[in-house]
Amino acid sequence: MEAWLSQFITSLLGALALPQVGLVAVFVVAFISATLLPLGSEPAVYLVVKADPGMFWPVIAVATIGNTLGGMVSWWMGYAAERAVEAVRHREPPNPRALAWLKRFGPKACVMSWLPVVGDPLCAVAGWLRLPFWPCVGWMAIGKFLRFLLYTIALLWLIPESWLQ
Repeated sequence: MEAWLSQFITSLLGALALPQVGLVAVFVVAFISATLLPLGSEPAVYLVVKADPGMFWPVIAVATIGNTLGGMVSWWMGYAAERAVEAVRHREPPNPRALAWLKRFGPKACVMSWLPVVGDPLCAVAGWLRLPFWPCVGWMAIGKFLRFLLYTIALLWLIPESWLQ
């Protein structure tokens, strides 16, 4: 079953990497990868930029927008989950140290949403804590923009042309 899933994902990413759907593919992959699904968007961004270096800034912008919108969805998922739990429990959930840290930094903590593994859940936790939505979105966008910019530049600089042939 895992081989089938791997083959499906590989063929889907191959179809999305076609030049005529490059920006759409980057948007879709960036959006989906910002939710709690385990998918990385950096390979799609890199491949489209490598295929057409003139698309560097549009690809970075589209990836940032898609990833930020996905982070917004995660924020709303966390918000809705907290409301559902509150309706059932009628009391505040326990407040571990990580939640206290997030409350202390507030929306600025969402700049860390670019981090692998913890970044996407961080957006959901921000919603759970009912941190202000638009400031969270602004900080998410800054972190995600810097991630795509730095990762793409690093990959373009580090991966030799001979590896791609």
